Amino acid sequence: MIPPKPASAEGRTGFFHYLRNFRRDLLSAMPARLYRAWMAEFRTGPIHSFLCNDPELVSRVLRDSPDDFPKSNRLREGLAPLLGRSVFVTNGEEWKRQRRIIDPAFEGGRLREVFPHILEAAQRAAATLPQGEVDLEPITSRAAADVIFRTLFSVPIEDETAASVFSAFRAHQEEQPIVNAGALLPLPRWFPRFHSSRTRRTAAQIRQLIETMVDARAKQIADGTAPDDLATKIMTTPDPVTGQTFTPREMVDQVAIFFLAGHETSASALAWALWLLAANPDWQDRIASEASAALLSDNSTMSDSSKLNLSRSVFREALRLYPPVPMMVREAACPVTFRQRTVPKGAQIVISPWHLHRHERLWQNPDGFDPSRWECPAAKKSVRNAYIPFSAGNRVCPGAGFAMLEGPLILSMILRDYRLTVTETPPVPVARLTVRGQNGIKVMISPRDPRGSGHP
Repeated sequence: MIPPKPASAEGRTGFFHYLRNFRRDLLSAMPARLYRAWMAEFRTGPIHSFLCNDPELVSRVLRDSPDDFPKSNRLREGLAPLLGRSVFVTNGEEWKRQRRIIDPAFEGGRLREVFPHILEAAQRAAATLPQGEVDLEPITSRAAADVIFRTLFSVPIEDETAASVFSAFRAHQEEQPIVNAGALLPLPRWFPRFHSSRTRRTAAQIRQLIETMVDARAKQIADGTAPDDLATKIMTTPDPVTGQTFTPREMVDQVAIFFLAGHETSASALAWALWLLAANPDWQDRIASEASAALLSDNSTMSDSSKLNLSRSVFREALRLYPPVPMMVREAACPVTFRQRTVPKGAQIVISPWHLHRHERLWQNPDGFDPSRWECPAAKKSVRNAYIPFSAGNRVCPGAGFAMLEGPLILSMILRDYRLTVTETPPVPVARLTVRGQNGIKVMISPRDPRGSGHP
């Protein structure tokens, strides 16, 4: 079984093709040759970009010389209404200051401290799973949002404000494309941006709700009654260089990206992982057996979750085939040379996990679902050179460890109790804010035989 993959554009196309198709779907707008090319140069209208699949170039951009390749300001165009000046879109000293404040919340033993919250969310997801034909995306979105609210603000998604944020974010995700016209055209600052009224309205609603939560937490901190969770840790951590903490507005920006990065990306990966298991019943039964043997319960610990090796391999494979953030855009801060080609200052440098993870020269069976590759020594080179679901280098996602704990745990809790089967129509991947199904990701869900036969 070859998992679904969007059709690629063939031949050369013009600027207005990209302008139209990027908004509709970034993945199918890209040419098929990118799955085997080391580098591709695009020069269409005002766009001059270089997509890099060469592992040496990827390492140079992300790991070796990140200051020479800051995040493109054009990336901010599509995300500005929601994210403001969050750590996801800033550069230079502003970004460094933000990371100095944020990183301590994700270091050391914080995973162990938040594990009970993640376990509660995983149990809740399994306990409330509907049966029959369902769309996985709303289910995994809710489960991932529950994890975020529990770990960040110590409240479940049933909390009134949390539920409102989740509802508004669903509306924003459906409307907002990953690339808008402002990201493609070099617009002056005074020129109106091409955000729909619904995009602006839902972003403003989300930010207002987050502001309510931040203000309430600030009062708890002042009163000495704040819980010891991620929000409290971040809001009370001073920058070791300046001694300043985040302002309330800065904290709203950061919470918005935590929600986007921690909720949208995890929800995407979980939905695709569950569909892949529905399409591969042998792996599904192995995950169910592993979960039952781990004896996951209310008293489970991180040590118990470490036993979920098969589930972890499946989740990694889902992240390979369907990386939630399919493309990252950097900008050349000065002229450089890539593979004997001159890259001018200001050119857009595109690193595409979507193409890198499926590259025909870097992976065996690149389009196939094969979780066993993660235990194969021969695949280690591919993993080292061509696997970046959380980016790499100094801008690697600080919540990567959380995602790799949350994903396998939720998969195991669901598959231990339920059997999933595919429907007649497979999902079609499209790039919105993250990689989602064009018309959802649908499966049939039924109770798993408690006697362990693997059949309902």
